[in-house]
Amino acid sequence: MSESQATKAGDARGKGAVGRLLAFAGPRKALTYLGCALSAVSMLVSFGPYVCVWLVARDLIAVAPDWGAATGIAAYGWWAFGLAAASILLYFAGLMCTHLAAFRCASNMRKRTTDQLMHASLGYFDTHASGALRRVVDGCAAETEGILAHKLPDTAGSIAMIVGMLVLFFVFDWRLALASLWSCPVGLAILFGARRALQPMMETTRMRGLATSEDIQEALECVREVRATNQEERYLEHIHADVDAAERQAARSEIACGIAVNGAQIVLRLGLATTVLVGASLILEGSCTFMTLFAFLLVVSRIYAPFDQCLMLIAELFSAKTAAARMKGFYEEPLAQGGEKYEPAGHDVSFENVSFSYDGIEKVLDGVTFTAREGEVTALVGPSGSGKSTCARLAARLWDADAGRVTVDGVDVAGVDPEVLLADFSVVFQDVLLFDDTVMGNIRLGRRGATDEEVLAAARAANCDEFVSRLPQGYDTMIGENGTRLSGGERQRISIARALLKGAPVVLLDEATASLDVENETEVQGALSRLLAGKTVIVIAHRMRTVMSADKVVVLEDGRVAEQGSPEGLLATDGLFARMVRLQTESANWAL
Repeated sequence: MSESQATKAGDARGKGAVGRLLAFAGPRKALTYLGCALSAVSMLVSFGPYVCVWLVARDLIAVAPDWGAATGIAAYGWWAFGLAAASILLYFAGLMCTHLAAFRCASNMRKRTTDQLMHASLGYFDTHASGALRRVVDGCAAETEGILAHKLPDTAGSIAMIVGMLVLFFVFDWRLALASLWSCPVGLAILFGARRALQPMMETTRMRGLATSEDIQEALECVREVRATNQEERYLEHIHADVDAAERQAARSEIACGIAVNGAQIVLRLGLATTVLVGASLILEGSCTFMTLFAFLLVVSRIYAPFDQCLMLIAELFSAKTAAARMKGFYEEPLAQGGEKYEPAGHDVSFENVSFSYDGIEKVLDGVTFTAREGEVTALVGPSGSGKSTCARLAARLWDADAGRVTVDGVDVAGVDPEVLLADFSVVFQDVLLFDDTVMGNIRLGRRGATDEEVLAAARAANCDEFVSRLPQGYDTMIGENGTRLSGGERQRISIARALLKGAPVVLLDEATASLDVENETEVQGALSRLLAGKTVIVIAHRMRTVMSADKVVVLEDGRVAEQGSPEGLLATDGLFARMVRLQTESANWAL
């Protein structure tokens, strides 16, 4: 199996949880089996020193009180030392094998999840917090690594020890074997009986932790806005409440799990007491020798250790099962797939009776129909929540429509691979995403193969020279995470330069100038005029002076097209658009 196949093999149906995990290890899966086998042999070998102790006791009792007549005692000691050392070395070798396999498994899981993210519907990220996604990627891989590297070989060794001791016990005396081992199935039954109550508690604990991670992630992203609005105390109260709730839930889960596990372990230890009682009775009856009872007393406590290992693993699997369910649900998210062939004759973007809802809860669009023609600017306006941004996202196939079609010159975008489709789209949003890179590097994202001259030409066309000239290293200046060293207008111009460099025939502008001051808006509008020439342009804007220069206006209300036409024609009909223009004009006059 190749590495790329291994990253997807964990999804295979018909496999158990461990089988799905091991599939991620690819060719190194064999190391897991070898490591478990070595661990099992190690546990069996570790029983050897106990046998040596029993042999020493047997030989000494046989010659008592003439202790000097006992020969071979030193040999038993060396055998015990050799077997103990061999057991340690075998266990170490086994762990090395399982760790190598676990590291590869965790690496392939991370590759698989990032691959899933890169091919998921882009709208998926609108409804899933980045903190939660990162927890899925890293948290589940880390848990898997621990289970495969340690718990699996330890369990294999424990099972080997249990089987070996069962055979040995029943060879010595079946009555003492039953007296020693009756508590083991009872202890397991107690833990499995607690499983039904523990599983939902573990799920709640994980969800509380997830909520806390999302709160902290949001705090990191919004710290400037929170402090600027003097909301630190309220925001911290909310975070602290979630952290405290997560702590309380974690404590409840740990206590419940601890009660179940330790209760089962207490029951296990009752086998030691029954071994002594039954053994003493059998010796008094003359049906059992002291050496037989001594053999049981010597190793009976040892058999409970592997059962303890199994109990602890079962408890951890209760928790890991929830993580596995989240990972499985993540992998089952539908991928945005489509054909590689995409050759529209033109670039008219048409909505044909399109309906859409987020997560199937409430319709955001209901039967929307309009066409944005090539070479024209089509403005989408309407009250907040009317579906304007959703239309832009559906046009670029960030989401797929629930009903109806979105087409580019007759080609249904739902049948086109998103990467192929987006090659024809330039998107400029109000919230610009920049990387902690140079100005030049951020602009070059528009077209990776662009030369420095092409990047600089796009930057000049977007009016970037004016502010870049003031930066310490010019276009080679590092701008910080998400462009923290730049103003909003400067960041916006870099975004436009990126779109100019891409040169795509369809341009989507979602409130691209809404947060800018008048001076910056003028600069950005000048850059936009060069970007939009001859393209299919869909503009989302609230400022009516931006809309008035459009070729066509589509007015949305409650997810439906209320009216559409030229700005002048809509003003003449005195409908919703005309009322919006009047309200904004009156508001502007009042502000003056």
